[in-house]
Amino acid sequence: MMKTEYLTNRDGLRLSYVDSGGTGRPILALHGAFGRGRAWSALAGHLGPDWRVIGLDQRGHGLSDRAGDYGRDAFVADTVDAIEHLGIAPAVLVGHSLGAINAYQLAAHRPDLVSAFVAIDFPAETPPVGATTPWLDGFPERFPSLGALRAAISERVVLGAIDHFQENAFEDEDGWGFRWDRDDIAAIKQGIRGDWWADWTGSHQPALLLLGGDSEVVPPDVAEQMIARRPGTELVTIDGGGHDCYITHAREFGDAVARFLSRLPAAPALA
Repeated sequence: MMKTEYLTNRDGLRLSYVDSGGTGRPILALHGAFGRGRAWSALAGHLGPDWRVIGLDQRGHGLSDRAGDYGRDAFVADTVDAIEHLGIAPAVLVGHSLGAINAYQLAAHRPDLVSAFVAIDFPAETPPVGATTPWLDGFPERFPSLGALRAAISERVVLGAIDHFQENAFEDEDGWGFRWDRDDIAAIKQGIRGDWWADWTGSHQPALLLLGGDSEVVPPDVAEQMIARRPGTELVTIDGGGHDCYITHAREFGDAVARFLSRLPAAPALA
């Protein structure tokens, strides 16, 4: 069981995280948009006692506070604050989508805090314009049942697994809803759009780029460039996996991460 705890960031926001505990080497795991930290419990179980998995509820998700700023600097600063609060520097980072860009940007800007990272299904560049989440237009805030909530996601979402979204589902007296806000998600999606090659190539830690074989988020030519332009980066593709392969193909995902971790140098002393 991963225990829920809280920290307060430099801006006074309360951020929630779950911690598998133990004395294993620390991993800070960063979910994607619509996700939450508790989704990493399967990875914690897969890696066992050798690794301590800490899943952060990033701003605007899970039990963490909403924010007025969902830009790149804000997310990276939250990750800095989490690592320093936990005293786990330099940590291994595992990031999915939104969490992946947060991981590789932190590795570039604060290499003292990151010993290695896994970037799951996110590219080094994204289109600067265009609709990001059109399926959220007119999306209800409450549903009469969990089944209705899952059906609505299944009908509208083209990219992603239902279980990824359900991690943020909750029930109150008004029915079932999600812990994220539609406007917040739109701001988050807009904030990840851009050319991030300087951040991707700006660090030298060991890295794993892990892709879903059926996902179109990282085109093959971009993946090839990401490996070619960043020495020390491995590429693993999970056959049949989509964008949320960390959930839908949990065993294959866990095995790939475990193999990467097994090749890392011995853990440096914690700061």
